[in-house]
Amino acid sequence: QVQLVESGGGLVQAGGSLTLSCAASGSIFSRNVMGWYRQAPGKRRELVAAITSGGNTNYADTVKGRFTISRDNAKNTAYLQMNSLKFEDTAVYYCNAIDVSSHLAYWGQGTQVTVSS
Repeated sequence: QVQLVESGGGLVQAGGSLTLSCAASGSIFSRNVMGWYRQAPGKRRELVAAITSGGNTNYADTVKGRFTISRDNAKNTAYLQMNSLKFEDTAVYYCNAIDVSSHLAYWGQGTQVTVSS
């Protein structure tokens, strides 16, 4: 069982920055694939960024060059640094972990990011 707790969301003006954190417990964090997803009202949940245990990253085209995903295995924490935020980045952001041993996926409770235009 993996528990994920997100933090760092909030209200920010367009052009501003926020950093989200996802603290994980309950598994060997360093082996997990970590990801950030978001869901805006009336839209599907979508992948924002992901990072493998080896540090390989993948980003949605809409956030490339603005967002950076990272992980600190010593702290069992994943991060999403969001710069140059746009109104359309407004959504609930969810942390996701895939346990590479069991192939099970786990979700955090979500954190709201609101970008004012």
